Amino acid sequence: MRLIVGISGASGVIYGIRLLETLKAMPNIETHLVISKGGKLNIGFETAWKVKKVEALADIVHNDQNLAAAISSGSFQTGGMIIAPCSMKTLSSVVNSYTDNLIARAADVVLKERRRLVLVPRESPLHVGHTRLLHEAALMGAIICPPMPSFYNAPQTVDDIINHTVGRILDLFDLDSGLVRRWQGPPRDAARQDA
Repeated sequence: MRLIVGISGASGVIYGIRLLETLKAMPNIETHLVISKGGKLNIGFETAWKVKKVEALADIVHNDQNLAAAISSGSFQTGGMIIAPCSMKTLSSVVNSYTDNLIARAADVVLKERRRLVLVPRESPLHVGHTRLLHEAALMGAIICPPMPSFYNAPQTVDDIINHTVGRILDLFDLDSGLVRRWQGPPRDAARQDA
């Protein structure tokens, strides 16, 4: 399966990086990576990673300004795309089909071809313009997957939180990363106490 990963200029680039690390370890997955200018800046601001090292995690790297790249065409078959993190600017471009860069164009292609597009929006709090854009993206067929931590799995570190979110994103493509501690219901003692 081919998957496109877009890293845009929102805070939370570690989600895109961890996604690439996880996908690299999976057999039969070919990753196509696009990092926006803002995404590259945030890699330097938020992590100890270098952009070249992040790019080395992908099978194929595309320049964000190359609108002639293979992933800009619907005839190039993929299993879909994940934009992690997804900035509000990128969200707006996707919703309005304003495809002036490759992340927006590839997302537009994924939507028009009825493939899976997962957006991982990173903004808080949200104003009505943000929520309207998220609603419109969902109506167009995108899956909105905010990186909200779950606490039933008792995370101990930031990495635990990141890994669980990345695992849940990959669940949306029927890819079991082994990162998700799956809910099995309450412990028996807790169930008895409620009775």
